[in-house]
Amino acid sequence: MLHASTSSFVLKPAFAKIVCEPGWKWQKREKPLENYDLFYVWSGEGTVVLNGRPIPVTRGSCFLFRPGDHTSATHNPQKPLVLTYIHFDVDEPVSEVPGAYRVLEDTLDFEYMLSRYVRLFLIKAYAAEEEARLILKQLMIYLLREEREKPVERKVSNQLTEVIHEVANYVLQHPGLPHRVEDLAARAGLSARYFSIKFKELTGASVQSYIIKCRIDRAQHLLLHAGMNVTEVADALGYRDIFFFSRQFKQYTGKSPSEIR
Repeated sequence: MLHASTSSFVLKPAFAKIVCEPGWKWQKREKPLENYDLFYVWSGEGTVVLNGRPIPVTRGSCFLFRPGDHTSATHNPQKPLVLTYIHFDVDEPVSEVPGAYRVLEDTLDFEYMLSRYVRLFLIKAYAAEEEARLILKQLMIYLLREEREKPVERKVSNQLTEVIHEVANYVLQHPGLPHRVEDLAARAGLSARYFSIKFKELTGASVQSYIIKCRIDRAQHLLLHAGMNVTEVADALGYRDIFFFSRQFKQYTGKSPSEIR
């Protein structure tokens, strides 16, 4: 879809961001999908069945269903799915179609575009359809880029690489914990100095910078999408001083938390 013209994207009325009810399920239909469906999981746990193949899903799970696909889904009622779906077509021949499934790790830009797409029609913005087509193409380019670009890593043993990435993922999943370099190094089974050196080699950021980035990225998400106020977000992410939180937030994003919200 990289070379498809923006005007070739055909918008369908079926799109939303929803919190699924505890008893929700997406039943398999006799007829396959007639168009494309971009399906993204914000949170929760469940299973999507794509053409007979069950796939466990959680935050960051992203599908691009295609015409002809058979789909169904269920979820854990105790951890209901929060998801965005966007149906669309392309009325010219396309090549380079993104793959059917992937799990996104750096989700901030992608989630912003999804939210923007839905919001355009909720507020009935001027030229909403034109901008929505641009966003759809951006989303497709994002997914194609995800598939083609691999992070460049220096030559380090596979085991060490996995350990560092596991710790980085732990910080990403728990941004509100009071992470210390010494504790994270101990989790990796390394000295604090060696851990810090290898962490920066593999992630491109110092440990402290990475921790702050994870917290501020999560803060942006909570302010934009969770309906939480600045005090609630600061508290959820372990900031005891709301003024320090606001100052650090503005240093990282260029805007105050209240402006983002």
